[in-house]
Amino acid sequence: MMRGYFVVESNLSDALDSVIDQVIRPQAGQVDSTGSFPRDGIRALGDAGLLGLLSSTDVGGKGASLGDAADVIERLAGACGSTAMVLLMHYAATAILEAHGPKDIREAIGAGAHLTTLAFSEAGSRSHFWAPTSSATGTDNGTVELDASKSWITSAGEADSYVWSSRPLAAEGPMTLWFVPSKSVGLAVQKRFDGFGLRGNSSSPVSGEGVEVPEDAILGADGAGLDIALQTALPQFLVLNAAFCVGLMQSLVTEAGEHLKRTTLAHLGQTLAEQPSQRGQYAHLLTRTDEVRAFLQDTLSALGSGRADATLRVLQVKAVAAEAAAEVSDGVMRLCGGSAFRKELGVERRFRDSLAARVMAPTTEALHDFVGRASLGLPLF
Repeated sequence: MMRGYFVVESNLSDALDSVIDQVIRPQAGQVDSTGSFPRDGIRALGDAGLLGLLSSTDVGGKGASLGDAADVIERLAGACGSTAMVLLMHYAATAILEAHGPKDIREAIGAGAHLTTLAFSEAGSRSHFWAPTSSATGTDNGTVELDASKSWITSAGEADSYVWSSRPLAAEGPMTLWFVPSKSVGLAVQKRFDGFGLRGNSSSPVSGEGVEVPEDAILGADGAGLDIALQTALPQFLVLNAAFCVGLMQSLVTEAGEHLKRTTLAHLGQTLAEQPSQRGQYAHLLTRTDEVRAFLQDTLSALGSGRADATLRVLQVKAVAAEAAAEVSDGVMRLCGGSAFRKELGVERRFRDSLAARVMAPTTEALHDFVGRASLGLPLF
């Protein structure tokens, strides 16, 4: 599946294939088993120009589209969910920095030398990222002090910077955004991530105590952070999450198909693929995957053409994909039987990874509420 930029820049697509085949896929099992951050893969993606995929060409980036980013995330997710999620969060944060960030950081991202991520969710408001409880306080020396207890930051302690949310300094509004270097004094990763799935994405709690940043570290206007997040980062995050799910589902269905073709019932002299029951189950899983891919493509089309239902599709797409990913991964586990429990196939790893999207904020339940509100003419918040 090739879109937009990759039709022209086929060498970039080839570079992605090379990074996946030579670095990311061979290390995926170890990243999962040890819970180690996929540094080699991220470094290779940077060298290949893929960290700067969404950066504009005037800062050395590729100037690619959201559809192109979705293609990258889909292909990565089929190989290593942890690596795909790290890049997904980098792309979501990059969208905000492209619109409001300092030029030198944008240039570093464009050059593939800077990894960033979102730092929105907090211990006080949990998955309600739109209601930060952390503070930003002006000082007498012209700086701002940030204090927070962030509950989940992907690439915590590994990224070069965080797009950080807080309550406003002084303005009305629920949120203000900041550019915060990850090595800032006062930041501390509270504990190592030890998750059920996506074990290598270093999604850890981070505290900030008196973290001092310059006043011009603000991203956009004071109090405008929620509007910026909703208009800039949220579409990226939701669409790319759906692409992540599609990549996982497709890789699982492909593995299931190979299992059916190579596994023989010796007493019948037939493969599992020749059995109507298993064949029907496989067809259902394949069709479910294609349904979600079609919904994702329609969402991208709606965004690209400015269709009236584009916002609704964006709110729906992650919920659709996340629930389907859980269904398909469970179905593949059942279809492959005991073979799926062997780690060498990678089915159980992708099964665990597939369950993350439904609980990542905004959760499926929150998105269903948003969809209901949007379609019934009610405000989202």
